[in-house]
Amino acid sequence: MASRFLSAGIRRFVFGARTLCSSEASRASAFPMPFARKFKFSKQSPLPALQNWVDQGNDVSPFQLRSIARTLVKSKRYHHALEVFEWIKNQKNFHMIPADHAMKLELIIENHGLMEAEEYFMNLPDSAAKKAACLILLRGYVRDRDTSKAETFMLKLYELGLVVSPHPFNEMMKLYLVTCEYRKVPLVIQQMKRNKIPCNVLSYNLWMNACSEEEGYVVAAVETVFRQMLNDRNVEVGWGSLATLANAYKKAGQSKKAILVLKDAEKKLSTCNRLGHFFLITLYASLKDKEGVLRLWEASKAVRGRISCANYICILTCLVKLGDIVQAKRIFLEWESNCQKYDIRVSNVLLGAYVRNGLMEEAESLHLHTLQKGGCPNYKTLEILMEGYVNWQKMDEAIITMKRALAMMKDCHWRPPHGIVLAIAEYLEKDGNLEYADKYITDIHNLGLVSLSLYKVLLRMHLSANKPPFHILKMMDEDKVEIDNETLSILKAFTE
Repeated sequence: MASRFLSAGIRRFVFGARTLCSSEASRASAFPMPFARKFKFSKQSPLPALQNWVDQGNDVSPFQLRSIARTLVKSKRYHHALEVFEWIKNQKNFHMIPADHAMKLELIIENHGLMEAEEYFMNLPDSAAKKAACLILLRGYVRDRDTSKAETFMLKLYELGLVVSPHPFNEMMKLYLVTCEYRKVPLVIQQMKRNKIPCNVLSYNLWMNACSEEEGYVVAAVETVFRQMLNDRNVEVGWGSLATLANAYKKAGQSKKAILVLKDAEKKLSTCNRLGHFFLITLYASLKDKEGVLRLWEASKAVRGRISCANYICILTCLVKLGDIVQAKRIFLEWESNCQKYDIRVSNVLLGAYVRNGLMEEAESLHLHTLQKGGCPNYKTLEILMEGYVNWQKMDEAIITMKRALAMMKDCHWRPPHGIVLAIAEYLEKDGNLEYADKYITDIHNLGLVSLSLYKVLLRMHLSANKPPFHILKMMDEDKVEIDNETLSILKAFTE
């Protein structure tokens, strides 16, 4: 599970630690900070060091133990963080508060899965602990898209009297959206109204999204929900809600209305972070409004803090989609002049634009430039270059680049597009380079990427060279390749 799933728990954990009495916090000073910090960098279990400290007659306060566990979570050492919680069960001076139980439940899900988490939840000592932990377990079901268990769990929460906020309902609406059960979302809203649970901003946004996804969608349904949101005195309509409405107009083909709503959304953007700016930039790009894209890009520069590589990738991608490579190049050079570390993902956006627009000389020039700047090509860089070389029939360069890409495959999950793999094999067939074709397709077979079309190439080449295809048949058998009529004809030709 990604660390994102634990982020909410970390926040609760920090809050729980801060609510401890000041005397407990002052006792934390007895525990040497260098000793505590070393857990962040060591890959070993912290338990021997903790136990040794206690065995020497020292105290470790609950404040310190929570701090250690939090440090381990931030380092993604979830197993060791859970070990700390197991260890402190036996410490006389530590009493688990509800936030601790919620954190521990997240760690159980991370390390052992939902079945053990379910058992832990049912054995929690009181309703306060269950109330703190119930949302964590529900999110686990949502993450696994397990509608049946999530619905059963919600019924259990009703029985326990724990459904007292909009958050569980929001999780159920998220689940119905990702499982395309859009008609269930209004039913959740009805349940909230029956139980007098107020909708929050997320509730309305999810409801609008569901309306815009339903079969036979009409934008009036989204507008009705939005009006209810405007009339709700407990909810403040922000840029996110307006962006949701704009997206609904876009889906309905009402681009002018969408752009007007986005302009209203711009007025509500935060001056502290750029998240909203780039969300709206992406929407403007999808509406083909380049003026809006560039206006928001300039506005984003007024927000304090360094513009991230991810932000640059977003603006470059949007401009490339809008066909403005000139502006994209200008912004790329702006990034390059300010970047502290050369991130090849940024240059890949411009490299891909050059290749897709047939500007192979510019692509090669940019690639050499990035190498001179210290950029380290990744699999995507090589894939883009291979695509360009194949399209421009620079097959020798394509083969060299493919060799480099295949060598990278040991360290990543990327796989080269089949069309490029086949194009190189067909070039080798045309060139009559049997020795290299044999090695190339064997390597492809060893990486689990081979197909019948590739084997046909190799079979034809062996037939032309009057060489037996025994090793090819063995590879085909290992790959359980189904033979078609054309392949049968080639194989029969070997016996004639």
